[in-house]
Amino acid sequence: MADDVLILTPARLAATRLPGKPLADIAGLPMIVHVLRRAQEAAIGPVVVATDSEAIAAAVEKADGRAVMTRADHATGSDRIFEALQMVDPEGRAEVIVNLQGDEPQIEPAALDRLAGLLGDEAGADMATLAVPIADRDAYLSPNVVKVVCDDRGRALYFSRSPIPMVRDGEPDFAARPARFLQHLGLYAYRAGFRGCLRRSFSSSARLRSVP
Repeated sequence: MADDVLILTPARLAATRLPGKPLADIAGLPMIVHVLRRAQEAAIGPVVVATDSEAIAAAVEKADGRAVMTRADHATGSDRIFEALQMVDPEGRAEVIVNLQGDEPQIEPAALDRLAGLLGDEAGADMATLAVPIADRDAYLSPNVVKVVCDDRGRALYFSRSPIPMVRDGEPDFAARPARFLQHLGLYAYRAGFRGCLRRSFSSSARLRSVP
């Protein structure tokens, strides 16, 4: 297990689309425990769940995982990640922070390893994410699937829930390689220097919440 990689998993009960989702039962275990175990299987660094729920924290700790309590009024997962990071790694020892969402019970451990490795491959990048080829028209058209368009170097240009890149004439060729139609996976890795951006995001969110 590496000392320079830290996996943080934000999880909250008050989800808009499916409240209580992190505790949803999957094969006898809460979803968040499946996420925790997949992250642990990657063996790339310590795994910590950041939550605002005593119930989620209890489920994680019952599974011999680590959880930290964060505020309930965070506007984004990044805000929750930054608060947790201050508690878990106040000295800034971690060089790479992986943000693994708490609703990814089927994430492949190898994908987490690859995500952290991308920052090693790209010395000039402060942040990395993952995408996979879209295989069919239903996924391409679905607003529940976030798409991403990348340049020739594999750097993300823009994201959308709409079908992108748009094919005006004919049909999308999902079999073409390299793949043009990509589904974004909700995983991010940040270089340690990116903490400043997380801090500004956290501060900005706090200011917005304080506006009467």
